[in-house]
Amino acid sequence: KILKAVIFSMILFCASSVQGNYSKGVLIGDWAIDQTEVTIQQFAEFVAVTGLTTRAEKEGGGFEFVGGWQRRSGWAWRSPEGQANADTRLPAVHLTHAEAEDYCRWRGGRLPTHIEWSSAGFTEQREFPPAPFIKGKTYPYPTGDSPSGANTNARDPWPTSAPAGQTQVGVNGLYDIGGNVWEWSVDQRGEERRTLGGSWWYGASRMTSEDQAWKPADFYAVYIGFRCVYVS
Repeated sequence: KILKAVIFSMILFCASSVQGNYSKGVLIGDWAIDQTEVTIQQFAEFVAVTGLTTRAEKEGGGFEFVGGWQRRSGWAWRSPEGQANADTRLPAVHLTHAEAEDYCRWRGGRLPTHIEWSSAGFTEQREFPPAPFIKGKTYPYPTGDSPSGANTNARDPWPTSAPAGQTQVGVNGLYDIGGNVWEWSVDQRGEERRTLGGSWWYGASRMTSEDQAWKPADFYAVYIGFRCVYVS
C-alpha cells in the first residue's frame, strides 16, 4: 500500500508539472482532488491534443442569466465573457458535463461524487494543517468557520470569476470549493447532473455541502466549471 501511494503521488506530481502550477492533485487519503478548478490554460492543453470544438463554440456562444437564460455570442471557454485576452488562470467554463468528463479522463481522473467533493472540501484531513484549521474538524464552509475570502456576490475584489489561487485558501489547502463557479459532479438525477459549491453570482448560503443544484447534462454557462479527482 505504501509503494502504491508513492507511485500515485509521483503520477500526480508529474501531471501537475506538465499541466501548470494550479489544479495539482491534493491527496485525501488514497485519492486526490485538483487544488483549484480547471483553468483556461489547462483546458487549452487538452484542446491542443484532442482538437475538441465545444458545444458553446459550435452553437453560437454560452449562456448568462439576465431575467432568463441569454445566449452570448463569442462567450466560450477561451473567452468566458467574450473578452479577447482572458486571463488563462480563470476557470474554464461554458462546458457541458461530457466535455468536463472527457478532460478529466484525459488527465487520468474523473469528475467527483458529491461525497468525495464534500469530504475534501469541508473536513480537514491534513496531518498538520496550518492555523486556523484543525485536523478532523468538519467546517460549515470550505473556507472554514466563515465564508470570508470566498468569491460570492458579497463585496469582494472579484466582480465575476477569480483566477486560480487568488481567493482564500480553504480546508485541505483547496481553493474555490465554495463560490467562484459551480462545479460539475457525477451525481445524476435523470438527465440532470448535480453542480456543487455555488458561484460568484450567489451568496454564501449556496457554498454549503447540503446545497442542492441540478443542471441538464448538456447545459453550459458562464457560471459552471469543474475539477477532477484521481483514484489510485
